[in-house]
Amino acid sequence: GATASTVIYSIIQTAIENELKPQNYLKYVFDQIQIGTDASILLPWSDQIPESCKVKKSQQK
Repeated sequence: GATASTVIYSIIQTAIENELKPQNYLKYVFDQIQIGTDASILLPWSDQIPESCKVKKSQQK
C-alpha cells in the first residue's frame, strides 16, 4: 500500500514538474502501456507526449 502510494505520488509530482496535467498524463500512460508502447516514450519529459497532456501556458500559475 504505502509503496504503491509513493510511486503514484512520485509519478504525479514529476508530471507536474514537467508541466503536464496529471490526470490526462496518467490516462495516456495507462492506455499506452496496455498496447505495449515503449516506456521511454512515456516518460514525462518525452517530446512524444501528446498536447492533451500538457498544461497550456495560460493555465500555468
